[in-house]
Amino acid sequence: MGSQGGFGQSKEFLDLVKSIGEARSKAEEDRIVLNEIETLKRRISEPDIPKRKMKEYIIRLVYVEMLGHDASFGYIHAVKMTHDDNLVLKRTGYLAVTLFLNEDHDLIILIVNTIQKDLKSDNYLIVCAALNAVCKLINEETIPAVLPQVVELLGHSKEAVRRKAIMALHRFYQKSPSSVQHLVSNFRKRLCDNDPGVMGATLCPLFDLITVDVNSYKDLVISFVSILKQVAERRLPKSYDYHQMPAPFIQIRLLKILALLGSGDKQASENMYTVVGDIFRKCDSSSNIGNAVLYECICCVSSIYANPKLIESAADVIARFLKSDSHNLKYMGIDALGRLIKTSPEIAEQHQLAVIDCLEDPDDTLKRKTFELLYKMTKSSNVEVIVDRMIDYMISINDNHYKTEIASRCVELAEQFAPSNHWFIQTMNKVFEHAGDLVNIKVAHNLMRLIAEGFGEDDDNADSQLRSSAVESYLRIIGEPKLPSVFLQVICWVLGEYGTADGKVSASYITGKLCDVAEAYSNDETIKAYAITALMKIYAFEIAAGRKVDMLPECQSLIEELSASHSTDLQQRAYELEAVTGLDAYAVEIIMPADASCEDIEIDKNLSFLNGYVEQALEKGAQPYIPENERSGMLSVSNFRSQDQHEASIHGLRFEAYELPKPSVPSRPPVSLASATELAPVPEPSYPRVTQNVASVPSVSSADPSDLRLRLDGVQKKWGRPTYTPSETSTSTSTSEKTVNGVTKVDAARDTIYSKVRDTTYDSRKPDAEIPLEKQKLAASLFGGSSKTERRASTTGHRAGKASSHVIEKPQASKASDKTVAEKTIVQPPPDLLDLGEPAVLSRSPSIDPFKQLEGLLDSPQVPSNSNHGAAGANKDSDIIGLHAETAGSGPSSGIVNPVPTNKNDLDLLSGLSNSTTNNALGGTPTAHSTQVSKGPNTKDSLEKDSLVRQMGVTPTSPNPNLFKDLLG
Repeated sequence: MGSQGGFGQSKEFLDLVKSIGEARSKAEEDRIVLNEIETLKRRISEPDIPKRKMKEYIIRLVYVEMLGHDASFGYIHAVKMTHDDNLVLKRTGYLAVTLFLNEDHDLIILIVNTIQKDLKSDNYLIVCAALNAVCKLINEETIPAVLPQVVELLGHSKEAVRRKAIMALHRFYQKSPSSVQHLVSNFRKRLCDNDPGVMGATLCPLFDLITVDVNSYKDLVISFVSILKQVAERRLPKSYDYHQMPAPFIQIRLLKILALLGSGDKQASENMYTVVGDIFRKCDSSSNIGNAVLYECICCVSSIYANPKLIESAADVIARFLKSDSHNLKYMGIDALGRLIKTSPEIAEQHQLAVIDCLEDPDDTLKRKTFELLYKMTKSSNVEVIVDRMIDYMISINDNHYKTEIASRCVELAEQFAPSNHWFIQTMNKVFEHAGDLVNIKVAHNLMRLIAEGFGEDDDNADSQLRSSAVESYLRIIGEPKLPSVFLQVICWVLGEYGTADGKVSASYITGKLCDVAEAYSNDETIKAYAITALMKIYAFEIAAGRKVDMLPECQSLIEELSASHSTDLQQRAYELEAVTGLDAYAVEIIMPADASCEDIEIDKNLSFLNGYVEQALEKGAQPYIPENERSGMLSVSNFRSQDQHEASIHGLRFEAYELPKPSVPSRPPVSLASATELAPVPEPSYPRVTQNVASVPSVSSADPSDLRLRLDGVQKKWGRPTYTPSETSTSTSTSEKTVNGVTKVDAARDTIYSKVRDTTYDSRKPDAEIPLEKQKLAASLFGGSSKTERRASTTGHRAGKASSHVIEKPQASKASDKTVAEKTIVQPPPDLLDLGEPAVLSRSPSIDPFKQLEGLLDSPQVPSNSNHGAAGANKDSDIIGLHAETAGSGPSSGIVNPVPTNKNDLDLLSGLSNSTTNNALGGTPTAHSTQVSKGPNTKDSLEKDSLVRQMGVTPTSPNPNLFKDLLG
């Protein structure tokens, strides 16, 4: 390897550094580094490399990575070096891995165990090296692995270890605040550490914590003030001085913290006045670090509760900054002045000439900062001078990013402080002309709205003068080449709306200009659309006024060109223009009223203009229109059957709820087959399919007809576990009921627009006699005038908003009340050998036979069903076939609605069931208080009924012959 060079490195490594430094091109440098990479790949893979040589190879790998080349082949060797017991090699390994790896690298897992071991080392230098690696390499997932050891090191005897432990905890807080939230009290304790370095390191995490939550640390104001006072009085060791300033970086951090704690808090601010004033008096302004401390003092004074003496001291410091020959100090003075005028606007008047000098300085950065200051101190008396200066500067620069910022500020100031609408329009024209493509499209819309609405007062003459001046200015500008697209849109719209309003300019002249615009910008469809619409408005206004319309040849050719355009929008506009020119004056006046761009559009929801057409159609025999909410009871039985058969043929599922069956004859026992065949379910509008448990049982005599249904109380379910819920009157609202009965409420977001009010008061002072006259006039225009700021309340600040009324229709939902059965008894059903589930749960049965309810269901008079669209459950009516799938809990099939039977076998089944229930009601002896369900062993009848059920479209989930024996046995 040759003889050793300086710092124990080989001559080969020193020659590498020298050759790279002497490289004349990037290509030559890359060639040298690639050769070095090949050499390192070959040598680092050799066996039994001495540790000293490996250390040098790792350093050369770091050098290769620093030059932008990949040295990943040596990462693992750096990781291995961290495991070495030698202090120098271990520190070299930690240095290399912190530079090579990021926190998400795959090799991090190999270092965690080494870090844990080194954090417990007796050698504090090894502990410090491990803590450095913790700050760089530990990610959010591995924080818990090392957090206990780091917290334990907060009480280490060496101040360097304590300081690095604080830094590691701060890093943990930045990565995962929740992981160290319970350790925040340790930062408070370390604030009182005997070593100033540990205390200074604690200020950084405390600053982050205070930024998030100021109120939780108000009690530390006294402690921070005391520490700052001790630092300012030079009570810290001399080793903390920097350019003869006592611990300046600790002072800066403390001033930042005090600015946060004293903002808007008079009591906390009063504790800071003395120490901040002492820093103003004692701080040395001859060095950069002293000026940095003074600047931070000004920022603190501008943030805390205002104090006149401190503001005066800050103004003196700002004066020294602005009078300095250094551009850096001038920049800092302008920035500090911009902060201070928020609390004391009159300060700017004292430095008006210095501000003007900065505005004319060739340093572009200083000039931009000065424009920011002028932007903050703008008012109605100086807005014209400031905006004109900003527009001139915007024209002179080529940076589109900053040009956009200047243009937006010009627009904002013009909207807020414009002395007149005429000046506002002229200013907007300049902004659009020189930065139109960089301006937000909303600015163009605001300008068009201002021209349309005028001053917002009942002064028609002023509004007409405003529009006339806008038309004249746009006719002068429209001929200029390369105008921005947004500006041309505004010009076309204004010329179309008000070009011929005052009669000063002929329609043919304006239409010729618009045709020239459309031809010049033939590639921009938006401009062509605005131009053709403006032509249509001009011709419409001419026709409505009774004047003869002579279409220019170029206009005619433009219409023909757009009629064959590939753009459907341009085609439609061209055809509309041709159609409008062929109408009479009365029709055109109705279609295109003059000066109606801001009028509210009235919408005829009833479409009354179609009444004549509808009457003619009815006279010719057309069927009258039936509203959708009245169609549910209009279908006949035959139509419903054909519809059901069609749905069955296409194997479609119907998910709407069952309607109440309506008998066609008055209620009288017994029910015959004829009456049963007249039963026709009436479809209702489809509802969302929901599943809910029946919580109450209404009685037949008092229930509303829409709530009549079969009663299943006391009937044991055959399949699955007996999760039957007793039918008790429930007053509590369950989760499922909230799902069914809940109404989603959408709270309308209320947007509140606050306008910032700047009160900038200035007292005009006479400049010195030796100041040039031109500079005196500029200073008077910028800083003189009224002290009251006049801001416009609206977006454009030039008109009053128009209120529009909106009709909100609220649907009303009807509610039906149910009466529950009073007397209930507990019935123990007989055991069933086929039921393999858990023992049946005791259930309560109603005091009346549930099958008697069918008699009332079949004999009830025909009552129209009112669909309930409100919060009530949409699937309350049950049918006979639905009992097959119904369960007490919310199972997968509990919400499925089966098709209504319509064939002959279905009707026979219904008829037989009706007769059986009627006979029971007339000849039987029902029990008064309880109902015992008998289960017959007749398998043949059960199989026949099962086959009937299959014909009706219901397929049992398992081959149980006793499927319906509870109902039909």
